[in-house]
Amino acid sequence: MMGERQSAQGALFYEFSLEEHVPADHLLRSVDRFVDLSGIRAHLRPYYSDIGRPSIDPELMIRMLLVGYIMGIRSERRLCEEAHLNLAYRWFCRLDLTDPIPDHSTFSKNRHGPFRNGDLFRTLFESVVARCIAEGLVGGERFAVDASLIRADANKQNATPIGDWAAEWLDPEDVPRAVREYLDTLDDDAFGAATDVKPKLTSHADPASQWTGAMKGPAFFAYADNYLIDTDHAIIVDVEATRAVRQAETGAARTMIGRTMERFGLYPEALVADTAYGSADMLGWLVYEHGIEPHIPVFDKSQRKDGTFSSTDFVFDREADEYICPGGNRLKKYWRTMTKPRIGICKDGFIRYYASKKDCSRCALRARCTPNQPARKIARHIHEGARNLAREITESDAYVASSRARKKVEMLFAHLKRILRLDRLRLRGPNGARDEFHLAATAQNLRKLAKLVPAPV
Repeated sequence: MMGERQSAQGALFYEFSLEEHVPADHLLRSVDRFVDLSGIRAHLRPYYSDIGRPSIDPELMIRMLLVGYIMGIRSERRLCEEAHLNLAYRWFCRLDLTDPIPDHSTFSKNRHGPFRNGDLFRTLFESVVARCIAEGLVGGERFAVDASLIRADANKQNATPIGDWAAEWLDPEDVPRAVREYLDTLDDDAFGAATDVKPKLTSHADPASQWTGAMKGPAFFAYADNYLIDTDHAIIVDVEATRAVRQAETGAARTMIGRTMERFGLYPEALVADTAYGSADMLGWLVYEHGIEPHIPVFDKSQRKDGTFSSTDFVFDREADEYICPGGNRLKKYWRTMTKPRIGICKDGFIRYYASKKDCSRCALRARCTPNQPARKIARHIHEGARNLAREITESDAYVASSRARKKVEMLFAHLKRILRLDRLRLRGPNGARDEFHLAATAQNLRKLAKLVPAPV
């Protein structure tokens, strides 16, 4: 029997509870257990005026931003629309059915004002990391570090060669916010001072972004999102935005490790990374300054592919401070007595050892050693001991386990781009990149907490 059409009839009173309409297994309900914003108003109070019209509640805006990053909503305009319609979003944001939703422009005004002045997103991220530590999800014994390129909100059509658009030509008082931030980071180790190599193109809209072809495809403007994770449960213990070059990424690794030691008292026993972090300076910093085992392949170009002896075929005599070649002859820093003692360290951090021309000229192995030079020389870095330690570790079973653990940070970047949809930034400038990276890392840690920590019965 066909039922009759039901027509809506207005009621004078309604009894409705958001709490009852949010499923018990909803992601936001699980995440809500770990969101503590009780101190946010006290933290931001110095950055708000004591007079004037009251602002939108900062806790409400932070909760809405968390919803956007946790649920992969990349537009703040759409976020406001979704928060207006979705009951679970209203519940998480502590909004009743009749409460108005803030306008999307409010987020921009607060982001460039009190939020950024108070470094709020960094504070929020660290509070979630502290909660992860308190819940026992961070072992602190083995860390992994890596970086991933995130496209900037810039394109080639609004860019020129670096020689046609120089920083000294710009007036800081008459340029957009992203350009002012670029001028402020020219001496920053993570951006302008990371390397002397100039990019092929500079974006007028976001000049701090790097023109890069590192993805083996069409080049694009990008920032590097750097993660330092604890490998036990893939918790992100620190995050940093840098220029998309290798030198900046290794500098960010040092910054993150040092900051984690200072803020949380975490001193890892080992650091896992790929070859990009295997430079001699980086390995020396890990081993000699912090006693951290480098589970990192050595960045080494000394191996020869023409059949001649490589530097690893020479034996180093530590007591005599000399090398012994495969033919049994010695290579020394100096073949004469110096009036003033010299340590022999060159500006590039290498010590060079030279063979005697007489020994090389009559050596039966010369064709396999130095066929094109009168004498062989070997360059040894001042941190060669750390490089040798890293080489030994790569031959161990522990390194095999570390290599598997390193994939966890790569999976986090895949999750960041595919699930959270942060494959392209929507904010410009170094500060915009930092804000997005901190919020995204906070969202990933909150999702991890919700997954790994069971709800109380």
